[in-house]
Amino acid sequence: MQKAQFGKVTARSLVDAVTEELESAIMEGRLAPGERISEQGLAASMGVSRGPLREAIRRLEGRRLLERKVNVGVRVVELSVERLANLLHVREALEGMGARLACERLTDAELDEIEAMIEDHAATIDAQAGAGYYQQSGDFDFHFRIAKASGNDMLISMICGDLYDLLRVYRYKSSTMKGRAGAALSEHRAIVAALRSRDPEAAERMMRSHISNGRGYALMALEQIAADAAREQSA
Repeated sequence: MQKAQFGKVTARSLVDAVTEELESAIMEGRLAPGERISEQGLAASMGVSRGPLREAIRRLEGRRLLERKVNVGVRVVELSVERLANLLHVREALEGMGARLACERLTDAELDEIEAMIEDHAATIDAQAGAGYYQQSGDFDFHFRIAKASGNDMLISMICGDLYDLLRVYRYKSSTMKGRAGAALSEHRAIVAALRSRDPEAAERMMRSHISNGRGYALMALEQIAADAAREQSA
C-alpha cells in the first residue's frame, strides 16, 4: 500500500490543525477505510509530537471516524456494503423530510447564502476538474445547512449527530466516481430552486432523488475500495 502523504502542520491550536489534517486525509482517502494508524509515522510525517496527535485521534474517535480495538490499535472506520446501504436509505427519508420542513423556514437571505456556498463549491470542483466534491463540515456543508434549517431538533440530531462525519466520508468517495461531482452540484442547485419556490413537495422529492443517486455511487465506490484492497493483498 502506498504510504499516505501529509502536509506539515503549523500552530494555531496545534491539536485543531492536526485534527483537520487527519480528517482531510480520511475524507480524501489518503488514509483508507480500515487502515491502521501509526502514531510514530504520523507524528514524523506531520512534524508534531505525539501529544497533539493523540488528542486529535481521541477527537476523531469521538466523531466515529477512527476506532480503537483491543490487540489491533486505532484504525480508520469502515462500513460494509450492507450497513452503508441501510444508512443511506434512512438518510434519504430523513433528509427529504428535512428539506420539506426547511422550505417553510428558510428566508430569502439564508437561501442567498446557501447559493453562494454552492457556487464556492462549484469553483472548487472546476479547479479539480471534477475529481471530487469535497465540503467542509458544519455550516460549509450543504446537507448540514438544510438539516439545521428544518428546525426539528430530533431530525437535526439524527442527521448531524453520531454518524454525520462517517457518512461524509462516503459522500465524498461517491463524488469521486466519474461524472458524479458535477451531477451532485446540479442536484444541489435544483434543491435550492425548489426551496426558493416555496414548494415543500418538490424540495423533498429533489432531496430524496439526490440522496438516492448518491447512494448508488457510494456503493460503487465502496466496492471499488474493496477490490483495490484485495488486489494489494494478493500482489
